[in-house]
This record gives sequence, structure tokens and C-alpha cells, in this order.
Amino acid sequence: MRKTVVFVAAAVIGATALAAPATAQQSTGAAPGMVQLNVNTAINQTLVDKYVRDAPNVALAKCEGASPTFASPVLTFSNYTPGPFMGVDANISADAVLKPGTAAGTYPLTVTCGGQTYRTQFSVPAAQVAKVPSGAAKAGDGSMAD
Repeated sequence: MRKTVVFVAAAVIGATALAAPATAQQSTGAAPGMVQLNVNTAINQTLVDKYVRDAPNVALAKCEGASPTFASPVLTFSNYTPGPFMGVDANISADAVLKPGTAAGTYPLTVTCGGQTYRTQFSVPAAQVAKVPSGAAKAGDGSMAD
């Protein structure tokens, strides 16, 4: 089993679930030509084709041919690793990292191998507020005391 897939599963246990099941992509039993972002887990069945912020993300594909290459306008890919993988019928994966400044929305993901290109779409949720607003109460600083 690939280390990143384990991290995704572990991150999901402690993370908030993202919405809606994937369209036209299944987490198991996919035919050659399948491409997806992330894999569902026993705990969370809504991860396929959803980018999970603040957690590792993995592009997965089942394709035939040499030199598979993932592409997306908002993701960068590294650590291409051959499968098989637990929980998904795939034979190649790569770590997927969201490019800085990417807005929430739906984006394409492709894999090209053996002269064929396979496509899906994935969603990126809105970013959470990363900074405590100025003047906000802080636990333990006495600002909430009478």
C-alpha cells in the first residue's frame, strides 16, 4: 500500500468530510482509462474527485501504456508510483498538490498514457479562514472574563 494513500485515510479520520459522491467515477472495479483524485475510505465514502485541503491528495489512474502523465491547470504532480493500490483499481498514482491561489470550483484532471487521454473533473472547496480576526477573543487570555 502506498504511504500517501495511508496519509489520506488518516487525514480523513480527523478531517471534516467533503460533500457529494463522485460523478461517473467509482472507487473500485474501474475499467482501463479511469482517472480520479483521491480514494474513498471505510470512514469517508465521499473523497473521490474531491480535493482535501490540509491533507495529502493522490491522483490515481488505470491506464495502459508507457509513461503515464497526470495534468490539471490547478495541480502539480510528483512521486509517480506504480500500483496496485488498496481501495481502488488503479495501476499508477502521483501526489497532487494544489497550486497557490486556486479558487474554489470544479477543475479538469487528465491522465495520458499509451497515446490515450482520460478525463474527469474534481472539486476544490473554499479555503477556511486561516487567521484569527483582529480583536477576536482568545481562549485563556481573560478577554471573556466578566
